Amino acid sequence: MGTSLSKDTTTQTPAMVEPRPAKAGPRQQKSLPRLSSILNKEPDDVNKYYKMGKEIGSGRFAVTYLCKDKWGKKYACKSIPKKRLVTESEKEDLKREVIIMKFLKGKENIVELINTYEDPKCVHLVMEYCEGGELYDKMVSKGRYSEKIAAQILSSIMKVVCYLHAMGVMHRDLKPENFMLSKRGALGSLPCFADYSLLKAIDFGLSAYTNKGIFASLFSKLNQEKVGTAFYVAPEVLRRQPYGKEIDIWSAGVILYMLLTGVPPFYGDNDKEIFQHILSRNLDMTNYPWPNISASARNLVENMLSFDPKKRPTANDVLNDQWLKENGVVTEKLIDEEFEKKLRHFRAMNKFKKLALNVMTEIIPQKELEELKEIFYDIDKAEKKVITRQDLKNSSKLRSKFDSKQIDDIVEAADADGNGYIDYDEFITAMMNFRRLHKEEELHALFKRFDTDNNQYISKAELKSALEEYKMGDEATIEEIIKEVDENDDGKISYKEFCTMITS
Repeated sequence: MGTSLSKDTTTQTPAMVEPRPAKAGPRQQKSLPRLSSILNKEPDDVNKYYKMGKEIGSGRFAVTYLCKDKWGKKYACKSIPKKRLVTESEKEDLKREVIIMKFLKGKENIVELINTYEDPKCVHLVMEYCEGGELYDKMVSKGRYSEKIAAQILSSIMKVVCYLHAMGVMHRDLKPENFMLSKRGALGSLPCFADYSLLKAIDFGLSAYTNKGIFASLFSKLNQEKVGTAFYVAPEVLRRQPYGKEIDIWSAGVILYMLLTGVPPFYGDNDKEIFQHILSRNLDMTNYPWPNISASARNLVENMLSFDPKKRPTANDVLNDQWLKENGVVTEKLIDEEFEKKLRHFRAMNKFKKLALNVMTEIIPQKELEELKEIFYDIDKAEKKVITRQDLKNSSKLRSKFDSKQIDDIVEAADADGNGYIDYDEFITAMMNFRRLHKEEELHALFKRFDTDNNQYISKAELKSALEEYKMGDEATIEEIIKEVDENDDGKISYKEFCTMITS
């Protein structure tokens, strides 16, 4: 799992980021740890299936061990003690990381998640073992790389970024430490260029959903959280401005700069100085070794490190940049038919869920809606239409209606993006979900709003009418929803299929 940026200052050296930047503390105030299931799995002992060996890595949240199955095949087991996940945001980070890794299973340049296990004390992620070590360590020992090898490494990184961005996900912590070589070999030795295609991304702990993409209906507020690692963080993140997937392009641009020069583009003796250099917009592209680097390489670095996020190339643009082609990188089509099918499935499910929530706002009795408004605006006295998590937890009106456990659940549902703030729409949606959405009678009422002819099925025509009413989709969207939700392929959606979609 990743970490937020630290407020602490640690000594840094200008050359090749050694020692590593300090990692940060928790994003929110600590609360008492809850040791219940995090991944909603039945308890299972990972030691029944794998023999644990030596420690091969560690971080603030997890320790990674080398392990073997009963046939002697090696794997890496990332073990996360539940007591270290002290906030709901940290637990959500872990769940999101697992979801992303499962979605990307089998894709090039992504470490494969083999299985997950959970016992009363820990969550264990068993993954493929990358015996070649971290890209970071290779960069420290090597220094500068030739343009051909730098292009190969960049293409491997950008393939991962391209997959994530297609899903509507930002990585938010791209750095050499988060990439491993799957096989041993001297990274940088000629003519073994194929080694670089074996780079694997290993950590998605800070990844987050953008406000556009297949998870958009699960996520509504723009990201403003200050996350990442000092050398690689984009200026808009430091300015606490709303940001998007362009921050990954910036981070990859920093890595490319380091590959070509052997030093980071912005450095200082501590995080504060690094941030000041980033915000100064003083990017050195003239001193050695830049006079010896090709103009096309310089152009790509400058574009990726543009201070205006809108001027940065997309991940796909980078993969198809002329400089990569000049250096022998040929990118095949990444988004294949199988991946497109997965994307269509998530798009369809989430559009239908979003539509159902919109309809639910009309089902809720006006009196109840007024009660919810009263709770929110009793907290939001300044009428900013946004409140904090703690404000909501401290609400006397909420405490008069729900116990502390229920309030915790409401707060976590409302603050879906984990940034500590809840707007009016998030609050109303969370309250409706908590009080009504999974109640049988409310599901029936919701289903009937779609089933206008009362024949116990939602037809294509009925779905089309609802989508058009809420201006949420075209003919292709309707086809996607019917195809994905209609489990028995009869061309319509039954009540059972509807409930499965809503409650899954």
